[in-house]
Amino acid sequence: MDFFHYKNRELYCEDVPAAELAARYGTPLWVYSKKTLLHHLGQIQTAFAEVDPVICYSVKSNSNLGILKVMQQAGSSFDVVSGGEFYRVKAAGADTSKVVFAGVGKTDEEIRFALENNVLMFNVESEAELDAIAAVAGSLQRVAPVALRLNPDVDAKTHAKTTTGKKGNKFGMDIERAEQLADKVLSDSRLSLRGIHMHLGSPILTTDPYAEAVVKAADVVAKFRKKGHDTRWINLGGGFGINYRKQEALPASAFAAVIVPVVKAAGCRLALEPGRFIVGNSGVLLSQVIYTKREGGKLFVIQDAAMNDLVRPAMYDAFHRIWPAKPSIDPPADYEVEIPGCEPADVVGPICESGDYLAKGRWLPPMSRGDVVCTFSAGAYGMAMSSNYNSRPRAAEVLVDGNTHKLIRRRETVEDLVAHEVGL
Repeated sequence: MDFFHYKNRELYCEDVPAAELAARYGTPLWVYSKKTLLHHLGQIQTAFAEVDPVICYSVKSNSNLGILKVMQQAGSSFDVVSGGEFYRVKAAGADTSKVVFAGVGKTDEEIRFALENNVLMFNVESEAELDAIAAVAGSLQRVAPVALRLNPDVDAKTHAKTTTGKKGNKFGMDIERAEQLADKVLSDSRLSLRGIHMHLGSPILTTDPYAEAVVKAADVVAKFRKKGHDTRWINLGGGFGINYRKQEALPASAFAAVIVPVVKAAGCRLALEPGRFIVGNSGVLLSQVIYTKREGGKLFVIQDAAMNDLVRPAMYDAFHRIWPAKPSIDPPADYEVEIPGCEPADVVGPICESGDYLAKGRWLPPMSRGDVVCTFSAGAYGMAMSSNYNSRPRAAEVLVDGNTHKLIRRRETVEDLVAHEVGL
């Protein structure tokens, strides 16, 4: 259930017309629905409640403080991958003793900051990282809680750039290697092995990879306990898919059905790191048509959102539904087939790159200069991956709650573009 809907051929976010938001705040504009955020978080909290999970919202998917505060107030904790993200969640009021710190390249400064703020555990990716964490913990006279990130060699059948659980990926370690590092932890008083961590990639549209991975995780936990570790956590990351095209994604309950029984039998606590599942369909990108043109037998819709705003189509070949905010034709059930009254068009931006597009060959109704266009399912890895390429100021962000809305990030100005640069 996502609270973006058309009424009398006009797009609304909850109870607010999208065109009204575009007129008030300008375009390009990120718009988030608070009800949708809470709905998807609640799905996970309910589905996995039997094992009392710690739900760690993945900050990298969308790190706006307004979003983080909504998550924190609704009972979520956080998964961070940098010191900057850790700083953000602390600023949002998070209980940092429930924060998981992931990532392959943690610096000593980041490790120290996390330990000083009582991090729940570090997801450790290598022996070198384990040594660094031990050294920093020793300097602070603390015991560092760690979880070894395993690479279970499970093929989640995701995009090559978003798969993380196959052998040869940069993330994690083979199970055999993890057993060696577990022995090392046992002999080091500066370290405590809290659990094991796996992340398989994203977005995943079947439960099979999780069913395979959680069994492997439970087996490893059993081996670690026999060695003398008090290992109580299984962290299965995130990666649950969302509806980008139609209704292709599974509910959280489907994943819980294969994960919960194994975690219970293992006598473990469960940590999850969902990001896209919560925020992906909670946000849209509004833009405005600048020009249309026909060239080389093609129709181009040139609008003011670009690859610097939403890089996923160029980077991942990602599909996002696109439709006008006030269309002359009702939105279709299927955006990938010929639609009566429409014609195929490339939806492109102003950036000086052939890769600057939001969609290619998409069947769309007639659009004219000034029309507001909506790119759906853009709440995850949208603003978080945006840039100032071509010296374009980044867009504003707005949070809608019922019939109210507020700015949660102002639009950047051209002055902002050079504010941190030092002249010669």
